[in-house]
Amino acid sequence: MKERQIFCEYQPYMFYSPVRNNRALYQKAASNDATTIDAFGKTWVDQAKANKKKFGSFGNKGVGQLFGKYLHRPVICAGSGPSLKYNADELKNRGAIPLVSCLHNFQYFMDKGISVDYWVTLDAGLITVEEISEGGQHPPEHYWEKTRDQVLLAYIGTHPELLERWQGPVYFYNSPIPDQKVRDELAEVEVFNNWVSSGGNVLGAAVYIAKGYFGCGATIFVGADFSFGYDRKFHSWDSKYDSKMGTTIQAVDIFGHKVSTWPSYNNFKSFFDYVALEVPGIYINCTEGGTLGSYPDGNIHTIKQMDLKDCLKMYNMSDLIKDAALDPKIEGEHGRRTLY
Repeated sequence: MKERQIFCEYQPYMFYSPVRNNRALYQKAASNDATTIDAFGKTWVDQAKANKKKFGSFGNKGVGQLFGKYLHRPVICAGSGPSLKYNADELKNRGAIPLVSCLHNFQYFMDKGISVDYWVTLDAGLITVEEISEGGQHPPEHYWEKTRDQVLLAYIGTHPELLERWQGPVYFYNSPIPDQKVRDELAEVEVFNNWVSSGGNVLGAAVYIAKGYFGCGATIFVGADFSFGYDRKFHSWDSKYDSKMGTTIQAVDIFGHKVSTWPSYNNFKSFFDYVALEVPGIYINCTEGGTLGSYPDGNIHTIKQMDLKDCLKMYNMSDLIKDAALDPKIEGEHGRRTLY
């Protein structure tokens, strides 16, 4: 087969909103809420009861105990998109920048030797158990053993089997449900006000925890594709979605190229675009692919598009003169005397 190369240059920025009212992006992101509640409402309540029975009070193990953990520091939040295969190894060079990752990356990051400060899970399905090892280089038992030294941040309605098999510390959070009946039933389990607004996706939970609870400053995204890659793969490893894409739509990525995505993931992207347009903060997309912040007319200006290597260099510039700073008799890295 003849090999093809794709030229990737970030689109220009749009200094106006892609929609007439930014709230429309939020409404689009919430368009499937009723269907999700119908499918999982009872499951969330039942599993919250089971988890409360096993772990005791959620409040004693809530994410609120981590408040201010990384105050004002930048944070990297990792989704599990296909672009990770291009830049995940750079995460080993992040210095003191904390990494908060979606749990689905577990086997991929473990196999690569990438350290993660916190893992986040939101999905209530049993699928989270199989995803611990999906696409990995070792049998499932290998990865469950690896959880011994890892910290999990879990929704109270997480599947009990995932929490049963996780061997490291677990902290819990609650999530606002747009249904009064389900909210009341969950409140009967426990009044637990460690709320995390996620937009219905686990990367959203990771970002909220980092920004709201850890107190982080700049939010750096990796793996936030919200689309299939050019090779029509949904992750950076072989997964069940590769052969059964289902119903997809076309979208424009951050380079201006057409990509395929699911309507639900296009809605998730809309949620993050809304957050970047409406919630004060510094948002840097180092995914190096995908649709976060992208539209046919360009990329929204409130999300800076950067290669991960350049972003890490920006935040770790002082390392260039570290040697000379600690010992004034020697020069900095590669004989460097000044940063600029």
